[in-house]
Amino acid sequence: MKQITSIQNPFIKSLVLLQEKAKNRKQSGTFLIEGVREISLAVKGNYEIQTILFYPEICSETEAKKLAPRADFIEINKEVFQKLSYRDTTEGVLAVAKSKSLQLSDLKLSETPLILVAEAPEKPGNIGALLRTADAANLDAVIIANPKSDLYNPNIVRSSVGCLFTNQIATASTSEIITFLKEKNINFYCATLQNSTSYHTQDYTQPTALVVGTEATGLTQEWRDAATQNIIIPMQGEIDSMNVSVAAAILIFEAKRQRGF
Repeated sequence: MKQITSIQNPFIKSLVLLQEKAKNRKQSGTFLIEGVREISLAVKGNYEIQTILFYPEICSETEAKKLAPRADFIEINKEVFQKLSYRDTTEGVLAVAKSKSLQLSDLKLSETPLILVAEAPEKPGNIGALLRTADAANLDAVIIANPKSDLYNPNIVRSSVGCLFTNQIATASTSEIITFLKEKNINFYCATLQNSTSYHTQDYTQPTALVVGTEATGLTQEWRDAATQNIIIPMQGEIDSMNVSVAAAILIFEAKRQRGF
């Protein structure tokens, strides 16, 4: 069993950079996962786990090997673990995983897919919440248009509670996604204030994509012009928008209601 006890170890330094730098994640094609549940969901989601690092005072060798038996295993000490761990409360185990392709062409959709599209979400917490909602509704896919954040950012892994690994995810430009949806004959409904009708009046039982934008600027004109229908959630208070993940959840579960859950 290999052991690493120094934070100056070159491999540990490379893992710190994986945590901190999107460029390093992209160049290496790998990223770090922290926690038993998250690693387990990644394995279930067919992510390739290359290395497991475990701190034996919290996670035993036996427990670590149950997570991904084919991985390489490294025992680390408290100092190394604290250097790598991203959370205050954790389970003594981290994994180096291989990133997946996030191409539209890789998506495998059902005959009547239900898809969430989010244009240019920036905050990791919002992206994580969107992925958790998508998992709860068992959507066919989540597509991120014009992404502002690297999806393997540790804050997104953490805020999604592992749902980054349970959803089919693709990223592309707005134009590419609109073309993809039209080619697949998928109706798409854009949540926007302009030229909209109430969301509950539409039929989401056919192949459907629900499209949401940022709270600050909403969806771009390109989406609004191309939409099957622009939709709005009626607001009865003083403000005219709500958190994007909350809005997406309302729309998604109306579609699920229409489909009989």
